[in-house]
This record gives sequence, C-alpha cells and structure tokens, in this order.
Amino acid sequence: MAVYKRGYRGYAGGFTAPWSRLLVIPRYAFKQVFQSKLFTAFFVACFFFPLGCGAFLYVNHNTQLLALFNVHEIVPVDAYFFYIFLQVQGTLAFVLAAFVGPGLIAPDLANNALPLYLCRPFSRAEYVAGKLSVLCLLLSAVTWAPGLILYLVQTDLAGTSWLEANLWMAGGIFLASWVRIVIFSVLAIALSAWIRWRVVAGAALLAVFFVSAGFGVAINAVLETRNGALLNLGELIATVERDLFRQPLRLDAVSPGTAWLVLIAISALCLMLLARKVRAYEVVRG
Repeated sequence: MAVYKRGYRGYAGGFTAPWSRLLVIPRYAFKQVFQSKLFTAFFVACFFFPLGCGAFLYVNHNTQLLALFNVHEIVPVDAYFFYIFLQVQGTLAFVLAAFVGPGLIAPDLANNALPLYLCRPFSRAEYVAGKLSVLCLLLSAVTWAPGLILYLVQTDLAGTSWLEANLWMAGGIFLASWVRIVIFSVLAIALSAWIRWRVVAGAALLAVFFVSAGFGVAINAVLETRNGALLNLGELIATVERDLFRQPLRLDAVSPGTAWLVLIAISALCLMLLARKVRAYEVVRG
C-alpha cells in the first residue's frame, strides 16, 4: 500500500502524568529482581528476625508466662532494644543493596541503553530517582517499616504511658533507617554507574565499607587520633544511630554533628558522580 493511502492519525489517548513516569523503572526492576529465587528467599528471610521480635514482645507482656518466672518482664523494651533491631536489619539491608544495586545502572551503560530512556520525556534526574527508588523501597521494607510496626505493637501492649515516655523513639527508628537507606543506595548506584561489571561493583561496595574501616582503625592507632573514624563509613553510621537512640558513644568516635556532615558530603559526592556518568552520550577523547 502506498504511503499516501495510509490513514495516519496522531495519538488521541491519555497521557501519563509527568510525576509518575519514573515509576516505570521500579515496576520493571522489581519484576527482574524477584525472578531470582535466591534473592526472593533471602528477602523473605529478612523478615524472620522482625517476626521473632514481635513474638518476643507478646511473650514479654504475657502475664501467665511471666508469673511462672516471677518477673515483671523478661527484657525491658527500650531504645537499646530497637537499636539492636536496627543493627541486625541494617546489616541485612546492606546485603540487599550489594545484591540489587550494582545491577541497576551498569547494564544500561554497558549496552548503551541510556539514549533509549533519555530520548523520551524522561530527564536524567527522573532516571536516577527511579533507580534509587528501587533500593529505597526494598530497604525500607526491612528497616523502618517493620521497626515502626514493632513500635506500634509495643505501644498497644504496654499502653499509653510507655508511648508518652518513648514517643521520640519512633523518630529515631525512622531517621536512623533512612541514614542507612540513603548511604547504601547512593553508593551502590554510583558504583554501578562507574563500574560496569555487576560482580565487581558489588565487591567494590563491600570493599568501601571494610577497607575504609581498616584504614580508619590504622590511622587512629598510628597517629593516636580520632579522625580516622572519618574514613570509616560503618562507624559514622553507628555514631549517628547511637546519638538518635541516646546510646553512649564510643570513646574513639567523632561527634554526631561531624558524622552527619561527613555522611551528607559522601551522599552529595555520589550524586555528583552519578550526574557526571548518567548521560545520553559519552564523549571519548582519543
């Protein structure tokens, strides 16, 4: 059929709202991620500890069981309880980030797929936000979401008096969780963009935390200072969490304010690296 005989018409259907376009990325990313049976099994296993904590809260307020041991409560449910909970779930969140993060941007760069995204009404910021949302949603599901559920369960069992005395703790759970979520997510995405091999990017994320911890300890020991903790990402996060949960700080730790500033600077640096790497075309100078 000749071209002039075709009845071409412009698209007359509805358009997707601009704010919701970035949701396309996590929708397909989740579908791909959960195709892995190993990842699905590990993700389910991340909820075993919260379920165990929920069962413990019930036992801790069961008057019949407590009467058998002649105690008021087995273990006090306070800020230290939720601090330990977040340490366990935060470690699991790090493993999730190391597994999922390196595979989010690296394949697009390796296969030159970014022009397919950016040739559409889809900005670089929306592309990065869509990729980050994948990790943020996954890590939220294993950190602050179950943490606040346990907080509500404890409130229901202990009564309003416990809530009034520990209302600040809900903010600590939420904010401390997001410190880990943001650091893990931006580091994983930045390494995924600059290291195009998924396995190597995952190993680099592990090395950033473990190698930085070794350098920090070595600097403190050799120079007899506390400034080595500025290179220890794990210690910086722990310092912020101890402050949020009103736990005593380590003697060799930096101040919470300094830890906040360094973590914010690291996040900003990762976003700058992403902005430099996420482009439709990359000019290679010979």
